[in-house]
Amino acid sequence: MRGFHHVELWVQDVTRSAPGWDWLLGRIGFAPAESWTEGRSWRNGDAYLTICSAPALHGTGHDRRLPGLNHLAFHGGSRSDVDRLMAAAPQHGWSALYVDRYPHAGGPDHYAGWLENSEGFKVEVVAES
Repeated sequence: MRGFHHVELWVQDVTRSAPGWDWLLGRIGFAPAESWTEGRSWRNGDAYLTICSAPALHGTGHDRRLPGLNHLAFHGGSRSDVDRLMAAAPQHGWSALYVDRYPHAGGPDHYAGWLENSEGFKVEVVAES
């Protein structure tokens, strides 16, 4: 099998970050896998995503405009699934991006929503073709 094994994101405060990630990942098919003082992980099949606060963390926040991770893109189900997720996202700590071009900010044939959390992590949730 090929593809991602896992993605690990370093966050400033796991306790503050976890609820938003838990909601988002749960909506797109990830299930909680592990929880410990400095981290949480969610699994979807063989792949998992982890957030953690590491002792070696430098700086105070993530900037997707700097070299490194710009965003994570997830399969979001049907167009109506993506629409419902986008509508509910603000109540769970996620702000919509590119609102004026939703749902086609990626082009006329690309149906997706873009979100950013308070830490500056950006996700794209893509509808099935």
